[in-house]
Amino acid sequence: MSAIRRIPWMKYASASNFYPLANRLVPLFMGLAIVLALMGLYVGFFVAPIDYQQGNSYRIMFIHVPAAWMSMLIYLLLAMYAIISLVWRVKMADIMAYSLAPTGAMFTFLALLTGALWGRPTWGTYWVWDARLTSELLLLFLYLGYMGLYSAIPDRQRASRAASFLAIVGVVNVPIIYFSVIWWNSLHQGSSFSGGPSMTGEMLSALLLMVFACWAYTIAVVLRRAQAVILERKKVALWASQISKK
Repeated sequence: MSAIRRIPWMKYASASNFYPLANRLVPLFMGLAIVLALMGLYVGFFVAPIDYQQGNSYRIMFIHVPAAWMSMLIYLLLAMYAIISLVWRVKMADIMAYSLAPTGAMFTFLALLTGALWGRPTWGTYWVWDARLTSELLLLFLYLGYMGLYSAIPDRQRASRAASFLAIVGVVNVPIIYFSVIWWNSLHQGSSFSGGPSMTGEMLSALLLMVFACWAYTIAVVLRRAQAVILERKKVALWASQISKK
């Protein structure tokens, strides 16, 4: 235990140490997100060739796939922080889980929206009750349920525990989303990387650029939201009151 306490990054579990670190990281990651997104969109929409099967309609993949990946990865992170908050009572873990939820919900909604727009020319309809689509919709409800439950309970500790339990139970939905195209007869295509030669270098580059852009954006936005939550919850702390007055 003493060895763990000597690890430098452990000090950032304290809000007073976390806040200035986030101040330094937010502009860096937001700038990186903008640059990577512009590069990814340019390569994806203007450099990557037309797909021989789907024509230009496949280009929405460069938004849809990163959004879908982020929706699942953010939920896993949220659940991890929820476990830390429940087991070790680390307040910053609860703040991070709470701060991740809106961004995860946004990416889930974006994945569903772009999936519907992609499905119209591909399947002939915006929506089918397909296993992957339905489980992704359930993921959106889990995010909304987490945020709603947290807001509905006046006592913050009880709200944190209840929302954390919901987040942890909901983790079972993530592998269902990922493996749904294997486990069930699904209209949804498989992994974007399983097509082998069908994905050109330009397509892969654009996709990876957009994935990294989404990661950078998530880090920046979640850190900034965590700062806002810290100021709201730590009003009585001298350092927080001094920052809020600036």
